[in-house]
Formats: sequence, structure tokens, C-alpha cells
Amino acid sequence: MLSSQQGKPRQIPPKPHLFLLPPDRIGLKVPFDDLKARHFKAIPGHRWESGMRCWSFPRTREALDQLLAAYRTDWRILDSDVAEAFGFTKSAKPDPPRSSNPRLESSRDLELIQRELRIRNYSPRTIKTYGSCVRTFAEYFATKRLRDLSNEEIRGYILHQIEVKKLSAGSISQILSALRFVYEEVYKSPIVLGDIERPRKARQLPVVLSLEEVKALLESSGNLKHRVLLMIAYSAGLRVSEIVHLKLEDIDSQRKLIHVHSGKGQKDRYTILSDVVLDGLRDYWKAYKPQSWLFEGQRAGESYSVRSAQKVFENAAEKAGIRKHVSIHSLRHSFATHLLEQGTDIRFIQALLGHSSVKTTEIYTHVSRRQIGMLHSPIDQILQPREK
Repeated sequence: MLSSQQGKPRQIPPKPHLFLLPPDRIGLKVPFDDLKARHFKAIPGHRWESGMRCWSFPRTREALDQLLAAYRTDWRILDSDVAEAFGFTKSAKPDPPRSSNPRLESSRDLELIQRELRIRNYSPRTIKTYGSCVRTFAEYFATKRLRDLSNEEIRGYILHQIEVKKLSAGSISQILSALRFVYEEVYKSPIVLGDIERPRKARQLPVVLSLEEVKALLESSGNLKHRVLLMIAYSAGLRVSEIVHLKLEDIDSQRKLIHVHSGKGQKDRYTILSDVVLDGLRDYWKAYKPQSWLFEGQRAGESYSVRSAQKVFENAAEKAGIRKHVSIHSLRHSFATHLLEQGTDIRFIQALLGHSSVKTTEIYTHVSRRQIGMLHSPIDQILQPREK
């Protein structure tokens, strides 16, 4: 939700005076009653230099970054000797002159942002999403330079997306993530987005298929390749992007494991390989002879596309007569829920799914028959159901 606090504008503390302190420290002189003191006092290795009446910190990039972040500023406020000591080229050459064309400048900035995302090893999907968000943002402010926008202008843009464009909380959160990266990491101006909060996201429970529905879904697919793809999606709890990026060497038939590389958040993990799926994979390999990717597209050497995998699921669900609003991701939800109903410890399920926090995995407790479905309503004590 956007912060709606009114009243006094938030006071910005004065810029800190940072200087080199021999032999290997950074000095900081600030007013005695500086409200930011609690932030820099949390930096490891800080101490009060009584002789110089200043604070000092280890001469490390981590300490410098924390000091600058506490004052919501960046390296450009540093004296030349401090900037040069940390490898900044403040005095080497001036910044290039700004273009008189805001559209051209925004285009160059977009290239810079995408390059920075690649350098930091963000996933291709995140790069594409952030790029789309920033491109739309730049088009909205076509006559202005993005670097010069104020907090209120950006707030107005966010409100426009909520009230006029009717974007979901998830979409607004993506926009804010993209803009925070732009202003904090690229423009080094975190103060611009300082008090814009993320909207509350509606809590939606996952749609889960029953065991009977999963069986009907798998049996409805007459194509061996399609059936094995759906089997591995359900039996291992994989995301669709993880399925299409599996390689032959990721299937460990000896240890009965599947190695998932660079899943969500660029994390690797192992998940289970079912005996039934392993039999299906052997039949599939004999019939299709994939060379590199486990599931190859129409052209040799290309992986199966995400959209093709989604279409396989949609066709199978239609043939199986499933009326629930489901997608291929529902197989992952069903895998987790069915494991929970079997009594599997939620920590194991968390590891198999690749969740960073068990709180994410706990959502399946809200749809598990083991948690809900085995309870009896009080009405059953009053009225007797008809015999089947």
C-alpha cells in the first residue's frame, strides 16, 4: 500500500564528512545529535576517536557502502582522495554531458540498466521483466529525464497504474522492484523511493488436483513424450521453466535424483526421481533419442519451449474433463500437497520445492486434506447423510 502519511516533510540529514584516517581507517565527522548515529554504530569495527572527535570505521567497501546508505547518498559526495582510494574516478574525467533529448537519454539508461542486471547475474526472465517495467515507466515520462523525477512524480505514476490501469498487487510489486534497482543501484539515489511501500498482496490459495484427477490427466495424453513431461512435472514438483531446461545428465538414475540447475533465484537443488518416471524416461529415450536437452523442440539442439509445455498440459486437462482453473504449475502444487497428506515433513517438502523460507511452503497446509478434509462438520452430528 502506498504510504499516505501527511504533515511535516521528512528531514534529510546533512551529507556526512568522510575522510581518510591513517593508516587504514575511514573518518566520519557528524553533529552530536545526528539521527543516523544508530545506523553507523551498527557497522562492525566502528569506534570513537576521542583525540580527533570523530568516528572511525574499517577502510572497506562494505563499511563505506553502509555509511553512504545511512545518509541516502552515493560516492559522488566523497572528497577526491576518498573516492580515488576506493577506485572511483571522480576526478579523472567529468560525467558526459546530458542529452537534450529525454527519450534518447532514457534509451541509453535502459541499456545501462540491462547491462548492470546481466553483470549481477540476474535471470533472463528478471532482466526481461525489469526492462519492460522501466520501458513503460520511461514512456509515461517521455518529456522528462528519469534521473530528475521526484518522489511525488513516481508516486503519481504508481497510483496511475493502480487506479487507472487496474494492475494487480503482484504487478505493482514488480514495478517497484524494477524502479528500486534503477534508482538505488544504477542512479545511486535511494531517497527517491524512500517512503513508497509495496501494496498488500491478496492471499490466494493454490488450486490442487486430486490423485484421481492427476491419474486421469496422465492417462489422457496418448503421446509418450507429452505423458513423460507431465509425469516428471508432477512427480518431482518442478516449475515449467525447470522442466524445459533439464538436460540428460541431470537425471541421476543411480541415486534416483533429478538435479535442477539455476531454479528460481538462481538456486540449484535436488529433487526425487520416481521409479515409475524412470521407466517412462527409458521408454522415451529409446523412442526419441534426445541429444542434449531432455525434452527437445522441433529443431535438434533446441530445448522445448515453455509455451509448448503449457499447451501439453492444457490439452491433457481438457481431454481428462478437469473443470478446475488449473495450469501446469498446479502439478507442482499437487505434488507438495499430496506429500504433506502422506505425512512428509514440511522441511523436506521445502527442500524439494526449492523454497528459501518454510513460510512459503506452509501455504499447502491450508489446502491439505490431512489438515482440513479429515475433519467432520458439526452438522454431521445433527443430520445423517444418505447412504451411497
